[in-house]
Amino acid sequence: MTAPLVLRPATSVDSADLERLAALDSAEPLSGDVLVAYAGGDLRAALSVDSGRAVADPFYPSAELVDLLHAAAGDGRPRRRLSVARRSRVEQPSFA
Repeated sequence: MTAPLVLRPATSVDSADLERLAALDSAEPLSGDVLVAYAGGDLRAALSVDSGRAVADPFYPSAELVDLLHAAAGDGRPRRRLSVARRSRVEQPSFA
């Protein structure tokens, strides 16, 4: 079974989770407009739309989540191609 994936704009409700994620990633907290990626109900990655800077959970395979956040932000940066086998396991994101 795969964990549900949710990509959405951050709100004030996410503040504590965003600070925890930045600390976990040994990074400064993000500011401005931020997109978040929740997998299995936990915040795993976030992206500042303004700066393009991302923070992610180093203990979770979050590189693809960061790529999805960049795609959702429409920044036009090139993305890695997923193998056919890997694509079949990646759930479609839900935009709330």
